[in-house]
Amino acid sequence: MIEENGPSVHEQPEVSSSSQARQKLEGLLNKNMRIRMTDGRTLVGLFLCTDRDCNVILGSAQEFLKSSDTFSQGEPRVLGLAMIPGHHVVSIEVEADSLEDADGFGACH
Repeated sequence: MIEENGPSVHEQPEVSSSSQARQKLEGLLNKNMRIRMTDGRTLVGLFLCTDRDCNVILGSAQEFLKSSDTFSQGEPRVLGLAMIPGHHVVSIEVEADSLEDADGFGACH
């Protein structure tokens, strides 16, 4: 069979790892996330989007300050829409009740 423009129609397209990562991220849209930052703050909100630099946009975000007493986190500060720079992200957790499946989630770092 001669291939002039692109692959043969009989070949199965290979699913790239970037395509799989994109599908996983799309599955996390509008899920509650907890993001810990380098300065000790924790932001909790709905995952709305990210970019190549791992910057994250959270909707309905609340900020929890780091406390010396690990049992009391104090009152959250309501932020609304928040952008977290990727280089400040220490960890990302998806809240268990917002996940429909038990697949793991790999952070950008």
